[in-house]
Amino acid sequence: MTLQHMGTRKTGSVARLLTASITGLVFFAAIIFWPAGRIDWIEGWLYFGLVTTNLLINFVYLRRINPEVIEHRLRLGKGTKLWDKLWSVFFTPAFLAIYVIAGFDAVRFEWSTMPWWLWPLGFALWLPGNILFTWSMGVNPFFEKTVRIQTERGHRVIDTGPYSYVRHPGYLGFLGWSLSTPLFLGSWWAFLPALLSIVLIVIRAALEDRTLHEELTGYRDYANRVPYRLIPGIW
Repeated sequence: MTLQHMGTRKTGSVARLLTASITGLVFFAAIIFWPAGRIDWIEGWLYFGLVTTNLLINFVYLRRINPEVIEHRLRLGKGTKLWDKLWSVFFTPAFLAIYVIAGFDAVRFEWSTMPWWLWPLGFALWLPGNILFTWSMGVNPFFEKTVRIQTERGHRVIDTGPYSYVRHPGYLGFLGWSLSTPLFLGSWWAFLPALLSIVLIVIRAALEDRTLHEELTGYRDYANRVPYRLIPGIW
C-alpha cells in the first residue's frame, strides 16, 4: 500500500468517525429531549454533557491504546451471527425506551417523582461500569459491536486486563450504564425497559459465550481458567 493510499484511508476513517459521532450525538439529544417535550430539562442536559464528555475521553484513550477497535466498531463485520442480528431487533428498542419513558415520566407527564439524591447513586453505578467497558475495549482489539469469529483478523482469545477476572467484562460494565440511566434522569418507570435490556444483555452474553466455545480456538481452555461469564463467584 502506498503512502498516498494510506493517507486516503486514514482521512476516510476520520471522516466516518466524525460523521458517526455527530450523527450519534444529534440522535442522542433527540431521544432525550423529544419525549420530555422541552429543552430546559436540567437533568437531561447534565446527562447529555456527561455522556458527551465520556465519549471524548474514551476516544482519546482508545486512540492511544487500541486505535483499531475504533475503526472496526464503525462497521458491521462479515459473518455476524444471525441470532445476534435478531437479538439487536429486540435490544435496540428496549434500550432506547429507557430514554423515551424517562422523558415522558420525569418531565412531560410526571408519572413519578424521584429524589435528587439518587443522582449520585446513578453516578456511582455508571462510573465503574463505564471504566470497565472502556478498559475492555482498550485491551481487546476484537471488541466489535456484533458477534462473529473474526478469522480475517486472526481472532484469538484475550485473557489480560479485565478478561482475567470474567469472560465478558464489557457486558458487565454496560449493565452499570443501563441501571444508572433511570437514576440520572429521575424516572422510576424507566427501570422497566432498563431491566429488560439487562435481561437481553445476559442472554447475549450466554449466546456469545456458547459461540466462542464452539468456534474460537483456545476458548475452552480459557473458560476453564476463568470460570465466570459476568459476575465473579456467581455466573
